[in-house]
Amino acid sequence: MQNAALEATRLDAVYLAFRVASPSLLMALEGFKAIGLSGFNVTIPHKVAVMRHLDDLEEPAATIGAVNTVVNHNGRLVGHNTDGAGALAALRESGVEPSGKRVLLLGSGGAARALAFTMAETAENLTILNRTISKARTLAEDIRRITGTTSVTGGGANPSTLKNAAAQSNMVVNATSIGMNPNARETPIAKELLRPDMVVFDIVYSPLETRLLRDAGQVGAKCVNGLTMLVCQGAQAFKLWTRAEAPVSAMKEALTTVLKAKSDRGPD
Repeated sequence: MQNAALEATRLDAVYLAFRVASPSLLMALEGFKAIGLSGFNVTIPHKVAVMRHLDDLEEPAATIGAVNTVVNHNGRLVGHNTDGAGALAALRESGVEPSGKRVLLLGSGGAARALAFTMAETAENLTILNRTISKARTLAEDIRRITGTTSVTGGGANPSTLKNAAAQSNMVVNATSIGMNPNARETPIAKELLRPDMVVFDIVYSPLETRLLRDAGQVGAKCVNGLTMLVCQGAQAFKLWTRAEAPVSAMKEALTTVLKAKSDRGPD
């Protein structure tokens, strides 16, 4: 996606992936700074941990408490977060307006934090459920403290809480990695808890159609996949690094081609 954007804009740069173990995070950042990278993305499991090693944070990363994009300003690493805006753009491009929705958000990691703060601004109410209860409650408390909203609650994700929360929600957002290849048979919420009047948004983009989205489609719910969010947040990151407008159509075409090929092959 990013290399397609660089090619389309004829910029002399390349986007590469690096696997960085958690104990080596600071060493990797120092290396990126030393060789003069323009910037980079940060993903699972580093979106929160990376913050303490950066020189500065821009909004909304500072408020959210998670970073997915870093820009190198002459040796100063500045953290940004494009996940929330990307999610909002993806929903609206799919014809979904989150304003006034009763949202059930699954997860409390870096991406979930970005989506939670974004949803809290527009939703009628927001319920955050996570396997680790303390993380969901802490995220809910952070949102209430920082934004002043009182319509956010957090708790543990188990069959009982999922059933109760789903019954009171008309939008379900999966902000976990559950259902991602190679574990594509997994789903964060049982099919029988989904309804035709729901919007189901899964930020997982590989596979293109997760089990959650397949289940949601079968019950008649409105489905939004993670591809559009990935493109929208990636376009913002591209502009931060290059100061050039992102060629969104080229990015989406490249991403769709690769992900469809992977889906046709089946789980890795």
